[in-house]
Amino acid sequence: MRTPLIDRRDFLRAAGAGFAAAMAPSAWAAALATDAVFATAFVRRDGGYGAGILSEEGKLLYAVDLPDRGHGMTLDPASRRAIVFPRKPGTLAVAFDHGGKDEPVTIAAPAGRHFYGHGVFSPDGALLYATENDFDVAAGMVGVYDAGDRFRRVGEFATHGVGPHEMVLLGDGRTLAVANGGIETHPDFGKAKLNLATMKPSYVLIDRLTGDLLEKHELPADLHKLSIRHMDIDAQGAVWFSCQYEGATLDRPPLVGKAERGRELQLLDMPEKVLNGLRNYIGAMAANREAGTMAVSSPAGNSYVVFDTASGSIVSAISLTEVCGIAPDRAGFIASSGAGAIVAPHRPAVSEPDYVWDNHMLRITA
Repeated sequence: MRTPLIDRRDFLRAAGAGFAAAMAPSAWAAALATDAVFATAFVRRDGGYGAGILSEEGKLLYAVDLPDRGHGMTLDPASRRAIVFPRKPGTLAVAFDHGGKDEPVTIAAPAGRHFYGHGVFSPDGALLYATENDFDVAAGMVGVYDAGDRFRRVGEFATHGVGPHEMVLLGDGRTLAVANGGIETHPDFGKAKLNLATMKPSYVLIDRLTGDLLEKHELPADLHKLSIRHMDIDAQGAVWFSCQYEGATLDRPPLVGKAERGRELQLLDMPEKVLNGLRNYIGAMAANREAGTMAVSSPAGNSYVVFDTASGSIVSAISLTEVCGIAPDRAGFIASSGAGAIVAPHRPAVSEPDYVWDNHMLRITA
């Protein structure tokens, strides 16, 4: 059931008050003194939902309340507002100023749609694009929102697949790459996966200005249960994607692939020991372009893996209970876990006892 308008207004007032109260001057001064901060959604131990800004040391600087559990985040390059999208089948995203100057803005999906947890801005910050589900016909959509008009919805276009998840903007500033996970869901059935026998995941390129399909690539038929979910772009402009497998538990399909324009998808051949540790489930993916590496995390396998994007070789495999959120940090990666830990190779691990960190982390440079 969709949240009525009065509830959104009540939430906005509450979120604004909480945000202002949490934004202590000392916290913001600490944030300004660092090279970067990290945005992430979380679940409070008391059951409430929110999104927060973490320092490089893994300390929570401030937070904003959310109406539902958050998932992925993106950053407006113009206003520097962060957008946190809800987990599917959430219908309310929230834009907030990580500098603490403005109150949050709620972004409501229209009737018949829900968000899929990810989105991206146009290079000038004028438009926000969000992956969505037209759930009555099981069609993936990209919703388009005017960032200069309190995120008024101004259009949509098809993703040419089912269950779109993460979306990234290519270096030309015009082409969107979308991961169609292939899994049909409907809010009336909760998180039930309705089409596992016939799912067809795909990777597509779409012109964000016209909505035209530029390329579509499907996985081989014997991998049709390999749901393409998360993506990031390496220093050479290639898109890497990661997957979650809906087939037999003992199968060990490849979970990571590379997509280059005009070429077929290439799947990365990882050592069996590494694949075993990922347990057929990758929950997040992030590139460190300066280091030439990519990281993938598996909360199911309690581990995250770093590999070299030039050679595909494994750099490291690290054990961390319920790890999922991951972001580039200096020469490596910072990782968060559902157990409340924040871990980076060059500093001691820290833990916030009142928070469970959610699936993704977003690096925000100072």
